[in-house]
Amino acid sequence: MAGYVGILVSDPSLQNQFTQVELRSLKTHFTSMRRESGKLTVGDLASRMSRLKVVGENLSEQERADFIADLYPNLNDEVDFEFFLKVYLKLHAHASSRTGSPAKNSSAFLKAATTTLLHTISESEKASYVAHINNYLAQDGFLNKYLPIDPSSNDLFEFVKDGVLLCKLINVAVPGTIDERAINTKRLLNPWERNENHTLCLNSAKAIGCTVVNIGTQDFIEGRRHLVLGLISQIIKIQLLADLNLKKTPQLVELVDDSKDVEELMSLPPEKILLRWMNFQLKKSPYKKIVSNFSTDVKDAEAYAHLLNVLAPEYSNPSTLAVKDPFQRAKLVLEHADRMGCKRYLTAKDIVDGSPNLNLAFVAHIFQHRNGLSTETKQISFLETLPDDAQVSREERVFRFWINSLGNSTYIDNVFEDLRNGWILLETLDKVSPGIVNWKIANRPPIKLPFKKVENCNQVVKIGKQLKFSLVNIAGNDIVQGNKKLILAYLWQLMRYNILQLLKNLRFHSHGKEITDVDILRWANTKVSNSGSQSRMDSFKDKSLSDGIFFLELLSAVQPRSVNWSLVTKGVTDDQKKMNATYIISIARKLGCSIFLLPEDITEVNQKMILTLTASIMYWFLKQPVEEKPSATSDSENGSQAETNSNSTTDDSASESSVE
Repeated sequence: MAGYVGILVSDPSLQNQFTQVELRSLKTHFTSMRRESGKLTVGDLASRMSRLKVVGENLSEQERADFIADLYPNLNDEVDFEFFLKVYLKLHAHASSRTGSPAKNSSAFLKAATTTLLHTISESEKASYVAHINNYLAQDGFLNKYLPIDPSSNDLFEFVKDGVLLCKLINVAVPGTIDERAINTKRLLNPWERNENHTLCLNSAKAIGCTVVNIGTQDFIEGRRHLVLGLISQIIKIQLLADLNLKKTPQLVELVDDSKDVEELMSLPPEKILLRWMNFQLKKSPYKKIVSNFSTDVKDAEAYAHLLNVLAPEYSNPSTLAVKDPFQRAKLVLEHADRMGCKRYLTAKDIVDGSPNLNLAFVAHIFQHRNGLSTETKQISFLETLPDDAQVSREERVFRFWINSLGNSTYIDNVFEDLRNGWILLETLDKVSPGIVNWKIANRPPIKLPFKKVENCNQVVKIGKQLKFSLVNIAGNDIVQGNKKLILAYLWQLMRYNILQLLKNLRFHSHGKEITDVDILRWANTKVSNSGSQSRMDSFKDKSLSDGIFFLELLSAVQPRSVNWSLVTKGVTDDQKKMNATYIISIARKLGCSIFLLPEDITEVNQKMILTLTASIMYWFLKQPVEEKPSATSDSENGSQAETNSNSTTDDSASESSVE
């Protein structure tokens, strides 16, 4: 690790200050800051460092500016990476001394590629997560010999080292994400099998919406505690908030008054819906304050006392609101929750300390147990009249998780709402094609003036045309207005461009020439044919692909030991097709493919997702060192065909990249 640090940092005094993961994260931030204006000066640092978790959240911009100016009065001096690290370390120490702790929100759910440097973990949160795992995985046939885990010990970090527990936890959060037939569950796993489990875990975590930038398989094998807890917290959060949407809980429409408000509610992230629900219930009580967060606004436990009195008055205790001490009130609140039968994993101290993670979990548990919403509302009948476009919903999910996996500055909850100011789209374009964005004319959020959003989105459209996207009748204002069809069309072309560029950049295969959909199709058919199989696909919308057999043949061709054929079904019935599709996705992720499709995308032969699946398998295979490839391959199989067809146009096999 020191060798790696030394590559980027020559100053010996800095080499031992950072881990590999931290340095990589900070280098990404530094590069992004400098790219926006072409250079980075001392005077720029105060505003640009707002994105860094500790110094950005615990110091205001003015405080950062004053602190930096005292140390470095020459504000026009240009900043290099080592200077940036020195300033960051000093600001970090200053922020920690101000707050009396390493970070105000050091245990917050990870939403971006940020660093806490000191790697503090909350023992309360660890105990809470362990209790959650003990509760939800107690009946698992493989894990029951290890459970319950002692929350006061560090056993959790030992149990995650084989990858099985984390894979199982993902399936608890979003059932069916991982086909458990793909998990290596032998009692003693070799390093290769253990690494496969962690690769499967990380790619599956991305596919359910976790941010895993700068987390690698080695971090789990080494039991890096802050990274393990960071991922576990995200997985548990996804599970706890799963019901906070109108599809799962249509009664939530009681929170709004008309159809316009319903559409707004549908676009809110789950945490915001939970806060709105809590305030909706509190209006029925004498409590008059608005709860805007799960930290400072609930630490006196008064809001909780009123909330539980509304939801479960039969278990109320008159002394709860009478006591003056917040800690005693918190204890009585938890007793009330216990009488309701509401499972909770926090203590009175966690409430009064304002732990955002644990308080959010507590409110989510209350919602799951008793939400107090009516099933007899006019809005529910109205909700049934809203268009339910499952395909649009699935595509939105794929693109959302893909964008979040890139590690942009902001986590998005809804592509139709969160991309409207153009900023995240510009960041995504810059990740896909570094240097293509003109940051000098970009407008940074928060953006209040509508024309500034249009300016950003106009640049998004201009870059799309530069990349040869089909953007007939698309203007920047269409994105600002949240036009679903046009946004999905743009994102599909951007995602497709990204995977084709990744393949093109493997120059020893493509010789730097363009890769087309036809090349990918021919590569897949050649691999399967060379393995001795008769299976083939005529195009990416070939209905025969619905049984999954072709992709199992392809996966077996690129890695012969990857598919256990005794677990494969004939793919005749719908259930058999879905079993094969689930197995395909898990095997691909286990190998190392970063894919976001659902089993339905295979069984229904979704042309776009079939292309991305095939291209991802191709990219994974071509990345492997020659000596590690499972079978001998010729140049004609991997390289020449790409060269031969690089100028060909896409035919029926090509995915739809134009707006229809």
